Amino acid sequence: MAHALHIVVCAGIVPDPLQTLEPITGLTGPGLKNEMVLPAVLDPWAACALYEAAALATKNPGSKVWLVSLGPKAKLQAVMMTVAQKVNFELVPIDGPIGGFHDAHATAAALADAIAAIPGLDRDRLLLFGGWESATRGAGVTLQLVGERFGISDQFQGVDEIELRDDGSFEVLERVEGGKHQVSICAGTPAVLGWATGNLAEPRNNPQVGMANMRTIMPALQKAKSASIPANGLHYVSVALPKQQRTTKVVKDLTPEEIAHELVAWIGAE
Repeated sequence: MAHALHIVVCAGIVPDPLQTLEPITGLTGPGLKNEMVLPAVLDPWAACALYEAAALATKNPGSKVWLVSLGPKAKLQAVMMTVAQKVNFELVPIDGPIGGFHDAHATAAALADAIAAIPGLDRDRLLLFGGWESATRGAGVTLQLVGERFGISDQFQGVDEIELRDDGSFEVLERVEGGKHQVSICAGTPAVLGWATGNLAEPRNNPQVGMANMRTIMPALQKAKSASIPANGLHYVSVALPKQQRTTKVVKDLTPEEIAHELVAWIGAE
């Protein structure tokens, strides 16, 4: 028996990782050099969540997918021109700053307010999706904080698969150490799922899907509400690229404990 779901995907936009990203400290705090002119893409982890959400909605007739994204409207429009051709969704844009140096609590508050304002959203049927990690503002806690604001205690991180059952419950595979998965059974919605890479390939571009999505995306962008993300006391002493260093050492017959001690000593010397 199919169960109609309301799936909300939280997905930020990030500078294309193929570009050279140089951190700088400006008048408003840390950021990236020429960030506003860098080409942007949908956050890779969140993109996996979007594709999994669309596939799950297809398997369960009556389901609906919303994509909630925080970023400058001009950047969001450019990214959506590509993303809209992948899968069906309704965009909920928030006109706000881009970047990975903003406070996770303030970001979560803006996302939660936008989700709460979605017309017709049934919280009893809600699945809140997002990236397990993020290339920009995830901080490892943003999605969890959004779920907490809705009082959702069933949260899963590092998800690779979800299988919905006939009674409305579902099985979740979460990544754990050693290349294994933890299998969990959840009685039903609502729930929060932070996705790893999932099992689906990136969908092909479909111009018909893109045209259908753009009919709602463009009006949504025009009506996007602005959101300021306060620092909330967050302060960075400095930002810099990681140092490139390569030290090769060939040693035979060391035990794992001895290797671990050497690694700890090397890291501690940095």
